[in-house]
Amino acid sequence: MVEILSSFIHTIKVFAKPYKSLYFFLLCMFKTCRRMGSPLKKVKREKHDDGETIDRLSELPDCVLLHILSLLKTKHAVQTCILSTRWKNLWKRLSNLIVSSSQFKNLKCFIKFVGQFLSLRDESTILHDFKFQCLSDWECGMHKKSQIRTFKYVVSHNIERIFEYVVSHNVKGLHIDIQCDINYFPPSFFSCHTLTSLNLSFSDSQETLFPNSLNFPALTNLSLHYLAFRAGDDGRVKPFTLFNRLNSLTLRYCKVLGKQNICISSVTLANLIIEYCNFELNTPNLCNFVYKGIPLVKQLCGSKNNLCSVKHVNIDIDDRSLKKSAQTSLILHNWLVELANIESLTICSHTLEILYYVRDKLKVEFLLCNLKSLKVKTDRSSIHDGILEFFLQNSPSAKVELIRRLRFWDLQIIRVEDTI
Repeated sequence: MVEILSSFIHTIKVFAKPYKSLYFFLLCMFKTCRRMGSPLKKVKREKHDDGETIDRLSELPDCVLLHILSLLKTKHAVQTCILSTRWKNLWKRLSNLIVSSSQFKNLKCFIKFVGQFLSLRDESTILHDFKFQCLSDWECGMHKKSQIRTFKYVVSHNIERIFEYVVSHNVKGLHIDIQCDINYFPPSFFSCHTLTSLNLSFSDSQETLFPNSLNFPALTNLSLHYLAFRAGDDGRVKPFTLFNRLNSLTLRYCKVLGKQNICISSVTLANLIIEYCNFELNTPNLCNFVYKGIPLVKQLCGSKNNLCSVKHVNIDIDDRSLKKSAQTSLILHNWLVELANIESLTICSHTLEILYYVRDKLKVEFLLCNLKSLKVKTDRSSIHDGILEFFLQNSPSAKVELIRRLRFWDLQIIRVEDTI
């Protein structure tokens, strides 16, 4: 039976492109049955002695079929309505939606599908997660500025409609990934009481403003890419103070309108990822801290050091900061002084070298007495013993692990070898 099903799936994949959704469906069905321990013979079509065919697949419970459909892109899930009358309206009850522009030939078809899908969806079904991706695949073929402006206008206008829809349907997880900016967030979005996870990614022009008055009382996970912040009425940039349950925060390529830093103030925050942002921390219960970029902030917490709870740190310094090695080393040294209680550290070899070669200029030594694990990302086979001895002088028993980081030319060689 396994061989027959595998052969059937392969045939659909190769010769029946219009039925690609059926291929993905069967593939998901196959994987789900294996995880559930269900024999494949229970979901195939069987014949009785009188010749009547029984559709075992359609006899599965709705919860199982809906789970399988939720693993598909929403367009593919809708296409399963042609299988039989059993499937005709099943897609309307999906609670997890994945809508991606990559499945459509142009913007008009994509927007039309989204509008029709939301209007036909079963209103009584709770919306748990909604993922919307509209990338600039078509923008590459737009040579006129007017065409690009039209693309951005249509996308931003429909995003505002989507915000209103998901909020009115008590969404819990929302993921928006578009390569354009929006003018404003609809008023209904400002107080979504059911939202627990929010991921927003806009154009790299960083023109979309993150509102200061958002109130998400249930929000635990927040990820923001390419957004702009501005100061509040008190003159400070503190956009997350109303998120009383925030546990994980990711900021990538966000900026402040002005010369201030983003003040991350939260007593519940445990996990923090920052890439290429200027920030200041007031997070007394932070446990995991990941930073990537060019360090410009001299101190993580300003005048108050409340990072005693941080246990795991990952620092990846941009190579461009090597041109200012003295300034970079001073900033990194200050950070490590504040992070004295960490138990594990992941860092690049060139960052260790910067700290080592300016060690005589450092006025206060960083302790790292509790360090148990040091992971060093490097493109070399070894690291100078003197560097490790200096860095681990207060934690000599810490386990050291080298993580080989492939260089660009190494990747090129691998690609060439793969083609031979």
